[in-house]
Amino acid sequence: MVEAKKVALWIVTVFVLYTIIVSPKRAAELVGVGFEGISSAAQGVGEFMTELVN
Repeated sequence: MVEAKKVALWIVTVFVLYTIIVSPKRAAELVGVGFEGISSAAQGVGEFMTELVN
């Protein structure tokens, strides 16, 4: 099981590096979308907690 995790991690790492090298503009867009999603999720959690307190 540990070996499978290591192999999966290597595959993901190689894929990310390949994407960055081949298409840096697209990779930057994907990172921006990812951060936007994280920001939206954090904002939603904040609003939920605020409503719980009120």
